[in-house]
Amino acid sequence: MESKNRKLLNIELGRLTPQQYRETPGSGIVLVLDNIRSAHNVGSAFRSADSFKADKIYLCGICATPPSAEIHKSALGAEFSVEWEYSKDTVQVIGRLKDEGYTVVSVEQTVNSVSLEDFRPQDGIRYAFIFGNEVSGVDQAAVDASDFSLEIPQYGTKHSLNVSVSIGIVLWAAHRNI
Repeated sequence: MESKNRKLLNIELGRLTPQQYRETPGSGIVLVLDNIRSAHNVGSAFRSADSFKADKIYLCGICATPPSAEIHKSALGAEFSVEWEYSKDTVQVIGRLKDEGYTVVSVEQTVNSVSLEDFRPQDGIRYAFIFGNEVSGVDQAAVDASDFSLEIPQYGTKHSLNVSVSIGIVLWAAHRNI
């Protein structure tokens, strides 16, 4: 007797190959990782970026880059499907993205941050979401260079989430509202 909630087999999921992924239309969303110290968090970013079809990841500062066993352990191969680029300087990447027409959003708690609950991506606007270091967050210079800041509402005693969790939440919310 088959369960009415049988888990789907991988072959039933209709997953794209990395080549097919790269050939599909873009989402208009890129990620900028600002000095993420953990290669496992970088790998998780790749996996979430693949899941939500982010166009590219910019790895900045001290971020680990592929090839890396630690990245691969978390990314499960997503580092082969999601385009990426390394840059030493996050603010330079922000300038390039603005020149390319992106709205640059720091995911950070700031004085005038927009609550994720109130964020409604505008049709036809491309977004670059910046995620910061596990301890110090998005660098202030990057926050200052951003168009605005987006804050994930939190209700407990801790006022931060693991960066890889934050990436998944923001990507899901961005796609939910498109």
